[in-house]
Amino acid sequence: MGVAIRRAGEGDREAVTRLLDEAFQDDPVSGWVFPDAEHRRRRHPLLMGAFLDIVLDEGYVDITEDGSACALWFSVPAEAHEEDEDGPALLREAVDPENERVELIGRLTADIHPKGRAHEYLWMIAVAPGRQGEGLGTALIEHVLGRCDGEGLAAYLEASSSRSRVLYERLGFASTGRVLDLPSGPPMWPMWREANRSAGRAGSAGS
Repeated sequence: MGVAIRRAGEGDREAVTRLLDEAFQDDPVSGWVFPDAEHRRRRHPLLMGAFLDIVLDEGYVDITEDGSACALWFSVPAEAHEEDEDGPALLREAVDPENERVELIGRLTADIHPKGRAHEYLWMIAVAPGRQGEGLGTALIEHVLGRCDGEGLAAYLEASSSRSRVLYERLGFASTGRVLDLPSGPPMWPMWREANRSAGRAGSAGS
């Protein structure tokens, strides 16, 4: 039985923010941004809400029909516009003004992001803690990768843990050869996936 997926909207903001917060509270990168657990519990939901607002405005959010998992995506053109230099600083000011790591994570990931080719960018994917291991994340990613294969589009992401990196490798992503080592923190693995044109042709033939 397949996983029902729909496009999230403004009406889903509260539920999706809560889902992102629950799913990433114990993520290595979230722990680096907010090292103190109590401070993280207070500020992390604000960061997730700010991230979600950016994606609702500039990208798109896919969510399972039961609300147990979601994926935040951007469609990046080959000639992407220049990054907003003030964006990370404004995010820090809105979320946690005294915490330079809120700003730094945005600048570091922007610096390593591939340029010059159109692609779909998986910014974040979240599965409710009690529903992990059911294939929901895979279903959400494959939902977009199928379109990528049909349109000849590449896809990109940054894995924030070794566990997620293994999942992405199974879906055809490979390391770009660069590792982002956060200062005094965990590594992140930039990963790229070329379109599987044979899969795209097979899907078109069978539709």
